[in-house]
Amino acid sequence: MKKLFRPTRRALIKGAGATAAVAGISGFPAISRAQADVIRIGHLTPRTGFLGVLGDYAVMAADQAADEINAAGGVLGRKIELLKEDSVNPQTASTKAERMIERDKVACIVGEISSASCLTIAQVAQRTKNLFVNTGGNSDALRGSNCNRYMFHVESQNSMYVKTVGRSLLAGNMVKGKKWYSLTADYAFGHDLLRVAKRFMEQNGGQFAADELVPTDLSDFSSILTKIRNSKPDLVVSNLAGNQITNFLKQYSEFGLEFPVAGFGFDTAVAWGAGKGNFFGTWPLVWHHLIDTAGSKKFVADFTARYKKPPENQAWGDYIALKILAQAMNDAKSIEAVQIIEHLEKEPKFDLLKTRPGYFRKYDHQLMHEMYAVEALKANELKNQWDIYRPSAPVPAPNEPLDVIAATAEENACKMT
Repeated sequence: MKKLFRPTRRALIKGAGATAAVAGISGFPAISRAQADVIRIGHLTPRTGFLGVLGDYAVMAADQAADEINAAGGVLGRKIELLKEDSVNPQTASTKAERMIERDKVACIVGEISSASCLTIAQVAQRTKNLFVNTGGNSDALRGSNCNRYMFHVESQNSMYVKTVGRSLLAGNMVKGKKWYSLTADYAFGHDLLRVAKRFMEQNGGQFAADELVPTDLSDFSSILTKIRNSKPDLVVSNLAGNQITNFLKQYSEFGLEFPVAGFGFDTAVAWGAGKGNFFGTWPLVWHHLIDTAGSKKFVADFTARYKKPPENQAWGDYIALKILAQAMNDAKSIEAVQIIEHLEKEPKFDLLKTRPGYFRKYDHQLMHEMYAVEALKANELKNQWDIYRPSAPVPAPNEPLDVIAATAEENACKMT
């Protein structure tokens, strides 16, 4: 019996690139030499709207990471090529993710900030069996009821933000018996964060005096600030996002309100945008530019030399995601989603520019790593426009496991499909 000839994938690619006829007969689309010689990675993130300022940092950092990876020899001997798009909104994010996968043949998709857009990208990734690494969406639901095996999370979940800053509030006696007034971004991220924040309060003896759902396009907070003044809360809590925080902080200061402020979601860039003297309170961060490690200081120095300003936390997320992907592909000796997923689920350690390495928890694909609860400096303590808070010790403490601040399986059930 004659042995059947089974062409290799390399032979098919070579043949498909040689003639259109081969492509038509085999059923494979023609793949250009440029595509075969590079590894395409899709980068989706909002560049416009209330999250646009964060997306700009994400793109800058992703470009820097790709250049560094390529300068060091690339991945599996091939250069990385970033295909970058403004995700705009959930519908657009889904459409662009599908186009990147189906037409542009990206090996994976990295990025996003909006939790709602993360969900639509993840659904495309699951349907097409492609990898998606979330660098900015915080919703616990993405790691719980909406988790799927093709999505990993460099960005921390809301529970990690709440538990990180919650420790500082407990230490300062700002929880038990206290009345909180919360302002919450009116979309998936904010709703999820409010739910997690309320759970924390109830567990620790606090109560909400009032909740305000804030439209993402609201710019005038005067009516809400008047309600806060009349309510006289013990603590004002921000569950806002993007330039909502910038506008809120500016106007809070203009109103002359002196109630303590804390936030359960935060990005340094929005505080930089508020201007000198308009940043105050206690806030959680996934990373900040004042971390005193050799890796973090080099990242800050290189980014600052390149862009004439320091990176903030969203920049760290997209930068470290690409570095993790490059290492995982090299270690797995593959760019195929299944092989990379199987490798990451073994929980290998990655250098995250912090005091100890992190890993993706197999249970929900959440990156386990240190976080920070920073305290704003007073206006007369500021030495420049960038160093606006006191560096804090990492959370959890060195003697604690990294997952102590993450949601437990009971708090956030994830059933991988």
